[in-house]
Amino acid sequence: MTISYNWLCEYLPVKPTPEELSTILTRIGLEVESLDKFEAVKGSLAGLVIGEVLTAEKHPNADKLKLTTVNTGNGEPLHIVCGAPNVAAGQKVVVAPIGTTIYPLGGEPLTMKKAKIRGEESQGMICAEDEIGLGNSHAGIMVLDASLQPGTPAADVFKPAQDWTYEIGLTPNRMDAMSHIGVAKDVCAFLNNLEHTHKYQVQLPEIKALPAAAAQLPISVTLENTDACPRYSGISITGVTVAPSPEWLKNHLLTIGVRSINNIVDITNFVLHETGQPLHAFDASAVKGNAVVVKNLPQDTVFVTLDEKERKLDATDLMICNGAGEGMSIAGVFGGLHSGVSDSTKDIFLESALFAPGGIRTTSFRHGLRTDAATRFEKGVDISNTVFALQRAAALICELAGGKAASDIVDVYPAPKVKTQVETTYAYIHKLSGSRYAPEKIKNILRSLGFDMIAETAESLRVAVPFSKPDISLPADLVEEVMRIDGLDNIEIPSHVTISPSLSAHPDEEGIREKVANYLAGNGFNEIFTNSITNSKYYTPEVLERAVKMMNSLTVELDIMRPSMLETGLESISYNLNRKNEDLFFFEFGKTYQVLEKGYAENNHLVLYLTGKRTAETWMQKTSPVDFYDLKGFVLNVLKQLGYQQFQWVEGTDTSLQPAWEIKVKNQVVATLGGVTTQKLKQFDIKQPVWYATFNWDKILGLLQKSDNFYREIPRFPAVRRDLALVLDKQMRFAAVEAAARAVKSQLLQDINLFDVFESEKLGANKKSYAVSFTFLDTQKTLTDKEIDGVMDKLVKTFETQLQAEIRR
Repeated sequence: MTISYNWLCEYLPVKPTPEELSTILTRIGLEVESLDKFEAVKGSLAGLVIGEVLTAEKHPNADKLKLTTVNTGNGEPLHIVCGAPNVAAGQKVVVAPIGTTIYPLGGEPLTMKKAKIRGEESQGMICAEDEIGLGNSHAGIMVLDASLQPGTPAADVFKPAQDWTYEIGLTPNRMDAMSHIGVAKDVCAFLNNLEHTHKYQVQLPEIKALPAAAAQLPISVTLENTDACPRYSGISITGVTVAPSPEWLKNHLLTIGVRSINNIVDITNFVLHETGQPLHAFDASAVKGNAVVVKNLPQDTVFVTLDEKERKLDATDLMICNGAGEGMSIAGVFGGLHSGVSDSTKDIFLESALFAPGGIRTTSFRHGLRTDAATRFEKGVDISNTVFALQRAAALICELAGGKAASDIVDVYPAPKVKTQVETTYAYIHKLSGSRYAPEKIKNILRSLGFDMIAETAESLRVAVPFSKPDISLPADLVEEVMRIDGLDNIEIPSHVTISPSLSAHPDEEGIREKVANYLAGNGFNEIFTNSITNSKYYTPEVLERAVKMMNSLTVELDIMRPSMLETGLESISYNLNRKNEDLFFFEFGKTYQVLEKGYAENNHLVLYLTGKRTAETWMQKTSPVDFYDLKGFVLNVLKQLGYQQFQWVEGTDTSLQPAWEIKVKNQVVATLGGVTTQKLKQFDIKQPVWYATFNWDKILGLLQKSDNFYREIPRFPAVRRDLALVLDKQMRFAAVEAAARAVKSQLLQDINLFDVFESEKLGANKKSYAVSFTFLDTQKTLTDKEIDGVMDKLVKTFETQLQAEIRR
């Protein structure tokens, strides 16, 4: 949120320096993220002076130049070569002497130096308005009022606005500080606490009596939905002239980054940022039947908003309608095209209301309209402030646009709100804050913030919360108010901390996740984070039947919660490939979602993506594309990192992968891997192979042993390796060999590895040879040949009987 220093000081009884005010704001929890100088005119005309042209003669060496002498009130006249066609003796002009820096519109800054132009000396420059940032004209130099005195600083004549702006990192609960008066209240409370007084009060603007119009224009207000609109205030103003705003109003808005439109709209924006109360001005000619009705319109009613877009309304969208039942604006969110103020508007109806936060937020997101008004309404505004803000805006409209009040203020408030009461104890404040605040200090802070004391004892107090703080409802909220107004930097930091040791859950999910992430990052992977909301067009109708659909999607491209991790990762890969980043190793921890018969399921996953080259190409070695076996190696190593040693391989059913494989541990699928199909890659315009693996993270954690200690002592006794060459049917997969070996169930067999595949007609028709190594280890003693031979004999017999294998001797 942006706050103007000069604007804020209009409501303060004292005027601290910009730096002092920055410190105060940060101390009271309104953290100043930046403090920047604002200049309506770049450079603020520094160094420029008023001059009087004494002579203007033709340049001897150039037809379009003139030699001038200019009195700048500082001794000898300046000799200046000028190319403006309108320069003449006797004029009062703006002069940039030597050493002055000017800031042309759309150009680079230029510092004046002594120069020779076509052989004649020039000691400065006579300026056009675009050359010093005062306007767009370059038709000639600026000719000023003849009464101005030479030597007068140009800044004193034009008075370009200067200010300081604060960018405040406002937390979502601080709607009370979303205005200049709201911030001023906090500053006054801080000053009162600092000096143990109650003398500092916000200086609210004086509201003058409104001039009455000769002809009345009464407009009635009816609230059909008081839950969505508990209070609605309005007034009719006639005889307005829509025109540009005065400079002071333009500068106030420009300082905080708001573009000036016209005097009526600018006034509503000014009062919004002054008081925090959104307003809306209707062209009274659009208020048919001289009646305003706040109600809901039927589902899919078409409404054209100010941006000239047709929007289909939801039946829950609250609308401001006229007496004919036609929508004039989406309440608290956005105005309508046919009811807004235009250059021809003469009569207006000014609205100041409160709308329920939940409804505003839903409507705002549904239609993608994130306006200043909606932002404030959805956080909650001060219900007691509608009439004051209306009076303030009406007075300014009458003053600046020539309007006159054509009706009394209409204030429909059927169920006046009662202030929330909160009770707390001084002991609780100490416990939560860690500081021992004196009771008088606490009460002084709360009174300065607008709280009313309802009841108090030596140990406790009960207060009524001001309507400007709708977020406060708990004792902890009061503690926060006391702490920040006393200054968050006043909270004592204890010299020692007492803690009780806690035992982490088994398995330690964060530790396991970090262990795997470190392994992947150490092997060249980059972690990505993709959006869990994705596009339904990526999925088949069968998948979409169980997809979780968004009720209030921000865009048509983001309309479901992702049913799988693959597609959002392919979006990231496509993005990188389109930018010539072609060798990608990605991993991601994320969630998928689906609809169950009762409720919803949220599943955790770890996914890997590989595409491009295996390693960078160098003069020492050639490179090659990654393949399935690279992916398989990483998948197995991740599982081994988690302590899994024995796996079952089965063909997978995922239609997005070809080939598709599943890895089982204890008959549960813990990982699926394979190559992404060409059809799926085409959806993302990816033209190179992508290898993908997804781990069912929930199952992996569920299968882990209670102790998540995966570290083991190095064996004291040596391992022994034996090799076998098996001649098998050509269709036989190594997974079958491994499964048969595991079926022997020997405690000594630690590892099985395929290290060579050989095919030749010499082996026989449709035959191949697997060279397999077997590693044996006994952690208690050194193995003997007899023990190893016994296991090998069992393995050979198993291979011969179950796989019809022939052992190559």
